[in-house]
Amino acid sequence: MKQDFLKYQAQTSPLPLALEISYAIGSYIYDSENKKYLDFVAGVSACTLGHCHPRVVKAVKQQAEKYLHVMVYGEYAQGPAVELCKLLAANLPVPLEKTYLTNSGTEAIEGALKLARRYTGRTGIIAAKNAYHGNTMGSLSLMTFEERQKPFRPLIGDVSWIEFNLDADLEKINKNTAGVILESIQGGAGFIQPQNDYLKKVKARCEEVGALLILDEIQPGFGRTGKLFGFENYDMVPDIVVMGKGMGGGMPVGAFTSSSEIMDTLSINPKMGHITTFGGNPVIAAAALATLQELIEGDLMEQTLQKEQLFRNLLVHPLISEVRGRGLMLALMLESEEIVNELIIRAQDNGLILFWLLFEGKAVRITPSLTISRDEIKEGCGIIIDILDNLKQ
Repeated sequence: MKQDFLKYQAQTSPLPLALEISYAIGSYIYDSENKKYLDFVAGVSACTLGHCHPRVVKAVKQQAEKYLHVMVYGEYAQGPAVELCKLLAANLPVPLEKTYLTNSGTEAIEGALKLARRYTGRTGIIAAKNAYHGNTMGSLSLMTFEERQKPFRPLIGDVSWIEFNLDADLEKINKNTAGVILESIQGGAGFIQPQNDYLKKVKARCEEVGALLILDEIQPGFGRTGKLFGFENYDMVPDIVVMGKGMGGGMPVGAFTSSSEIMDTLSINPKMGHITTFGGNPVIAAAALATLQELIEGDLMEQTLQKEQLFRNLLVHPLISEVRGRGLMLALMLESEEIVNELIIRAQDNGLILFWLLFEGKAVRITPSLTISRDEIKEGCGIIIDILDNLKQ
């Protein structure tokens, strides 16, 4: 399978990990030789409830037996999608009440950018330096990484940047700005949290000049930071919230939510301002609904901060300079990129899945499922410390 994978399936890097997957359950992935791996990455924050959570699997099976795809998005009322949007509205602060379902987080970013321009009648988009919002053309245009952008230029125009957490840059938000887009916690840059009421200050500046604040919750969302959405930790409400990854319980989905006043502008002048065939797919929506219900009804979000503290207590080592992030969105900061690479590769050899961050070379991603147990955390951290001990010698 590995040879066919490399020959027939397009790759994203010259040296993929190429683990041959047999099945996955809970916090573990099993390869083709039935070796098990404790998963500290959860599909890059996507498998909120672990692998093959019974409630998600049941929802998928039940919906698949009723109907799959019946019509393009927004034409037919389909129970799973309607109930998902309704439950999201019930658990988001006012005025965030109307949700557009998409196929992925990056598509949701594209829709949010279009919505900001459509509602305000302006063109300017402001993003943060070192941000990552996806890899489609609009999302790619928000980066400040020239090596990733250069081969694909020209990108979308009228985009400028501010420094995350730098109050002095807020003056760059002006009456030409349609929208400011920020991650509620910067992901690819190294899991950097907003400081000193930064998000509240950005929202106030947006209100002052009539711009919209878009918050990207694709990684922090769905309980990963101890709240349903990361922005809830910072006592403010965005104009548009974008979600993805963890909302589907392992299925591909994204969404953006805003007020009815703002969202309804996508349906007129022109009609179908954003369209998609498979957004809101009933099987995917059923999985997302089951995931959201499980989070709301149980205590997994409450446990998240307790599990964070356990990680912080266990991950103490001379080679670890810092543990960044919040909840179960953590980045292990090491002394060098070489140590990071060695740790991730050796960890896989020792039955533990770790992964890189996109732009911060000295960081190791630790984003397990919210269902991970305390014993599993201890098991994985023990492997990490043993490897670092060997590397230090």
